[in-house]
Parts: sequence; C-alpha cells; structure tokens
Amino acid sequence: MRLISICPSNTELVAYLGLLDKLVAIDDYSDWPNEVQSLPKLGPDLSIDMDKLETFKPDLVLASLSVPGMEKNVEELQRRGIPHIVLNPQSLNDIAEDLLTVGNQCGIEQRAIERQQQYLAFIDEMKSRAATVHTFPTLYWEWWPKPIFTPGKTNWLTEISAIAGGLNEFRDKTEANVQTDWNDLLDRNPDYILLAWVGVRTEKVNKEVVLKRPGWKDLSAIQNNYFTIMEEELYCRPSPRLLEGALKLGKYIHPEIYADLELPAWVTSVN
Repeated sequence: MRLISICPSNTELVAYLGLLDKLVAIDDYSDWPNEVQSLPKLGPDLSIDMDKLETFKPDLVLASLSVPGMEKNVEELQRRGIPHIVLNPQSLNDIAEDLLTVGNQCGIEQRAIERQQQYLAFIDEMKSRAATVHTFPTLYWEWWPKPIFTPGKTNWLTEISAIAGGLNEFRDKTEANVQTDWNDLLDRNPDYILLAWVGVRTEKVNKEVVLKRPGWKDLSAIQNNYFTIMEEELYCRPSPRLLEGALKLGKYIHPEIYADLELPAWVTSVN
C-alpha cells in the first residue's frame, strides 16, 4: 500500500500505527519520527504540490482540516479523484477515533485497536492524578502572537490542560480557535502564560514580543516567572504525541503529583 501524508499530525498517526514503511511522500513540515525526514517532500501543508503528489500514484492520501486553509488540499484531491480520507480532530477522543479510521483504511484494525487502548489508558492515568489536584491554575496558551490566537473550549489543549491539573483560560469560548487582544489578557490575568506558536520552532519563539505589550510585564504570570515557551510539536499537532506534552505540562505545574509518572515507551519510540 502506498500512503501519502500531507500534514505532520497525520504522519505521526502513521508512525504510531507501524505504517512508516508504506509512506512514499510527505509535506514539508512532517519531521517526526526521524525516519520520515528522508522521504520526498510535497511542499508546505497549506500549499501541497498536487501534480507532484499524483506522480507517486498513492493508494491513499491522509488529508486534514486541523489547520485553517487546508480545505483547498481536500478540494483538489476530490477534483482529481485521488483516493483520500480527511481527518479533523478537535479533541483527545477524536484522535483515538482517527487511529481506528486510519487503521481500518489500511487493513490493520487489530493493531489500531491496541494502540488506541494504550493511548486512552495513559489519558485515564493522568485524569486520575488530576482528580487529586487541590488548586487548578489558569493557563493562557498563545498559538499566534499578532493577531493573538488562543485555543478555546472545543480544542485538545483544553483537555490537555485539565488532565495536567490546569484550566485553559479561554475554556469559556466555545470555538476551537479564539482571536483575542492584549487588554482581554490583562483583564483575565492568567496564572501561566505558555507560548506554543503554530509552525514555529522553539528556538525561534521570541518572548520579547510578548513582554513589549503594554502592561504585560505586570501580569502575575510574568511576575511569578510562570511564563515559558512550550514545544509547538508537542501541543499543536493532534496525534498521540500530545501525551508527551501533557505529561511535561503536568510535571511543570504540579510536580508533586506527576513527577513519578513515566511516559510509555511507545509514545517516543515507534519502533
């Protein structure tokens, strides 16, 4: 079977299902696990070269609507009659279902069920620990600095926050992506400020961009040094790799509860 993935989270799903040997091409941003980096690239996930994609004669293309703008990829796949499925996960449970969807399409139903069970079991373990937390700090996640975008209630980061013993500051907004402004953040005054700019590597995220905003240096998160950069690849890609990010967050905000919890080996090593 010849598979093509045109976004990083789908590439990671393929890896977790043990299907890396079926991948023949990927988007430019897919970079995990290391084995995929030698595969032919088809362009950025929002600008896939469909002519080049067709030359690989895929049996199945894994498309996604997880990032605004990916709709045009799906429309072009449809127009050309290229076999594909479209994933659009917004929650941790959606990701669990995506494991089954891809597994069923690729004829590995039992393997997909086993991986899904492992994934859900670790979430349940984190939930049980979160139930012992006495104080849930508020977390402001910044996805983009200008204009400011942050995840709302209908988003996996709301759940990641919760199973790590925190509260997404914008859980009161029903949409998945919320555009807000500086004054709103000043009024909310979250306990933690976490920068995870979509598509931007950790070393390229500049804290000074945030600190220059009027009044932000007076926020309690800044004053208490609860202001940090989080790895975009561990929080912004809807795949089981989010578990690594969730545990890292738990150890950061509640070390007394999560310090002894170990990440399952399958999350970081797909071999």
